[in-house]
Amino acid sequence: MAHEVTLDISTKFVLHKDVEVEVKKDGSKLGTVLISKGNIEWLPSGNSVNKKRISWAKFAELMVEQGRDVRIG
Repeated sequence: MAHEVTLDISTKFVLHKDVEVEVKKDGSKLGTVLISKGNIEWLPSGNSVNKKRISWAKFAELMVEQGRDVRIG
């Protein structure tokens, strides 16, 4: 039941191209996270037209409000 997360990154800075993170569960693709300087986006599997976009400020707010606390380390 573990998720498989694949990241292909050749640089440590997000410049002109989004960083793509593919997420799978039990071998089936759930979707792709697109990380850019301005926002974070979710492209669900099987959907090549519409993606969900949220600003970094809204993402931080969402995580504080709805994220589960986990001890660091």
